[in-house]
Amino acid sequence: MKGLFVILAFLNLMPISLLSANYDIYYSKIGIRNSDRFDYAISKFNNATGFRSAKEYTSNIKLSKNNIYIGLASSIQSSKFPAISSKLALLDKPESFVLFRSSVKEPLFILAKDESGVLYAINKLITEKLYLEQTIDVFESPEMVLRGTSIGLQKTEYLPGRDVYEYPFTEESFPWFYDENHWKKYLDMMEANKYNSLYLWNGHPFSSLVKLKDYPYALEVDEATFVKNEQMYNFIAEEANKRGIWLIQMFYNILLPKPFAEKHNLKTQDRNRVITPLIEDYTRKSIAAFVEKYPNVGLLVTLGEAMEGVGNDDILWFTKTIIPGVKDGLKANNISIEPPIILRAHDTDAVAVMNASKPIYSNLYTMAKYNGEALTTYTPRGKWAELHQNLSNIGTTHVQNVHILANLEPFRYGSPDFIQKSVYAMHDIYKSKAIHIYPQASYWDWPYTADKIDERMLQVDRDWMWYKAWARYSWNRTYTKSQEEVFWSKAIAEHYDISIDEGKALLKAIEEIGEISPKILRRFGITDGNRQTSSLGMLMTQLINPYRYGLFTLLYESEAPEGEMVIEYAEKQAKGSPHIGETPLQVAKEIVTHAEKAVEYISILKKANRNQEDFKRWINDIHIHHTLAKHYSYKVNAALTILKYKYDKDINILRSSLPDLKKSVDAYKELVNLTSDNYLYANSMQTKQRKIPMRGIDGEFKHWKDLLPVFEKEYFNFKTSIDSLAKLSTISVVSKEKYNSVDIDFDTNVEYVELKKGAKIFSNQELVITHLPEELVGIKAIRTNSELQKTEGTHFTFNNTKPIKILVGFFKSEDKVFAPKPVLEIDASANNYGQAETKIRNALRVQYMPMVDIHTYSFSVGKNELKIPKGECIIVGIIDDNYLKNSYNADIDNQGDELDDLFGYFNDTKL
Repeated sequence: MKGLFVILAFLNLMPISLLSANYDIYYSKIGIRNSDRFDYAISKFNNATGFRSAKEYTSNIKLSKNNIYIGLASSIQSSKFPAISSKLALLDKPESFVLFRSSVKEPLFILAKDESGVLYAINKLITEKLYLEQTIDVFESPEMVLRGTSIGLQKTEYLPGRDVYEYPFTEESFPWFYDENHWKKYLDMMEANKYNSLYLWNGHPFSSLVKLKDYPYALEVDEATFVKNEQMYNFIAEEANKRGIWLIQMFYNILLPKPFAEKHNLKTQDRNRVITPLIEDYTRKSIAAFVEKYPNVGLLVTLGEAMEGVGNDDILWFTKTIIPGVKDGLKANNISIEPPIILRAHDTDAVAVMNASKPIYSNLYTMAKYNGEALTTYTPRGKWAELHQNLSNIGTTHVQNVHILANLEPFRYGSPDFIQKSVYAMHDIYKSKAIHIYPQASYWDWPYTADKIDERMLQVDRDWMWYKAWARYSWNRTYTKSQEEVFWSKAIAEHYDISIDEGKALLKAIEEIGEISPKILRRFGITDGNRQTSSLGMLMTQLINPYRYGLFTLLYESEAPEGEMVIEYAEKQAKGSPHIGETPLQVAKEIVTHAEKAVEYISILKKANRNQEDFKRWINDIHIHHTLAKHYSYKVNAALTILKYKYDKDINILRSSLPDLKKSVDAYKELVNLTSDNYLYANSMQTKQRKIPMRGIDGEFKHWKDLLPVFEKEYFNFKTSIDSLAKLSTISVVSKEKYNSVDIDFDTNVEYVELKKGAKIFSNQELVITHLPEELVGIKAIRTNSELQKTEGTHFTFNNTKPIKILVGFFKSEDKVFAPKPVLEIDASANNYGQAETKIRNALRVQYMPMVDIHTYSFSVGKNELKIPKGECIIVGIIDDNYLKNSYNADIDNQGDELDDLFGYFNDTKL
């Protein structure tokens, strides 16, 4: 018996080739269209197994038990192989495959719908050694037709003299782009996870990849770099194709190369630019040259961002410039097969663009962000869900874009449970059949993570669970919870060479912390966009007065379960109103509970035997999440206490918030200790776009140690303000008078609308007034056309027989879509009519729009003219000039504006 054990042990150590060298592999090329992919799969199988070289199958060969047959379903004659005939009908979708051996006496069949299916089948055989099984019966077919990842040719900072997204392909900016081993490693990861699409993001790639005869000066790189770019792009495309990966190039519109723009005295980016024949011709020829050169590369088109996307311009640009450019490139190559074009539904009416485009181009897709630029929920709803559903229903494939993940970076994230539920939401709520995922963190710093380590860590290594989970569930989302616990416990155990029990413990901890960052942002945040870095914390005024910071309400209305903001919760508490859904107090408790459970789970973990550095950093990240959760929980509790003061005006309420606010600062000090030696930064976008919690221009406030003095100052200022406030005997309250409209004679017809909740304020939009103060209800506003306002400004001439004030509402946003407020620092005429001062702060809210402040323009009796610069604004009404002498805060959202001054300044920044 002892000898038998020795023999068995020896056999277990023998190479597969010695056990199974007598297998003969036969393949059929019937129906094969992508020979490179098919040959790559066959070669891979031979190299991995050591079987005799594959031979092409002919009809006179009789397959036996020692044979393996590889081919497409269309290559097999079911009459010759009745055992396999029932399986052929299953192969009706691209990439589907069957592995079948009915008994030890029968051959092994590897059959697929297409070459990608063959590759995936062979990979499964190799990975799981299924070819050694006596019987095999495996069928797989993907649920999502596109499963893609993305890489940005972007930087953490602007290049000198350039704006956002303007990064030519050079070795200085992107040394990794020219590293073939980098690409092979990344593409191998994609292949192993059955990803079938790779998106390269860049503002304007054409000026790095093609030359134009009519515009030779548009090229942004030198000749040597251009040649390298051609070589590398062809290399990437060829290597991706072999692995079943479709390469897709993204670009923004309208973005011009710097040398072209300078020659023609144009801006590289101008959101409101007039589309001239020159700009149209250059862009069309750039696209044509790219398609001619790379006919198998798809295009991902962003119409918004660098142009005013909503309106007729985006339809014309897509149908008269982009699609014709693609067709020109196909014609030059005498190719009839249309490469796919994917339209991002970002700042554009994608449904309208698709409806205009479908009659002239057939291979179209759409794409929209899943949870904005974050990961917040697997229960999306509201207007954003409706957008996805509309895009999914127009007859083209709709792609889910898991975008930026600003609320997850820079820490590790890999919760299979959250990701699986998110994929279910993509199917069941959004009705989508395709996915595109961003790197889990540090998108702007590819290929590196933010980990502070001697040799920079690669994202593809650190974030293996992120890539594996999204791929697993986009292929098949239906695994049970118990199946997934077994699968991921084993995967983690193998990756770190720890026990299965330890793998299970780490899995549970990862899933617990996987709830923390999503809950923080969706219940306390300002925006789902990357202008907020929620891992850095938030100012108190951002919690108690979010509209001051440009609150993006879609975050709460669509990208979170039904629930309440901090200010809503406080108001309901004060009024004794019932609460609805997920509340801030609930989440403040839950995130700490998640963190405490995670810390408990990892208490049993010992030392990893593989990937030790990453393992230790996982443990540290879990402790970081625990500390971050405590910081937010204490601060939110303090915020809810502070907001009580709005309703009770008891100074003791403010004092009672101090202990929680102090604890939040203490927790933040722990956060600094945990991150100082472990992370280079919190956010990879280190430009002026980042504003929350503090403005991040030139890389400022990118680390927790940078924010600690801010939070310490915030606490000190607040404590000092309470002491000062206690000395005041009364707090002045401005009385709010009811306003009555005054009629005047306009030179042109105007359309009036009674100001009230539900009033439609723009003639060309369905947006309505949602909040306004009682004193404005009933006055006559003037309904305007917002598109004309953006292109022509707002202009009225009129006669008035008594002195009047015209109330003009300016949106609190610097976006160029809105008319700019009158500012004396940049416009000497900004107070000619008394309009420089904001007379009613926080006065109106229009659905999905920023807060509105009201300024007044005073006119004496006679012929007068009102001129507002280009951009959307609201003509709120006309009142007697004797009214509204003093300014005040209407506070229609209960923002806590009057409390902001209690937190003072940090240097020159008002907290």
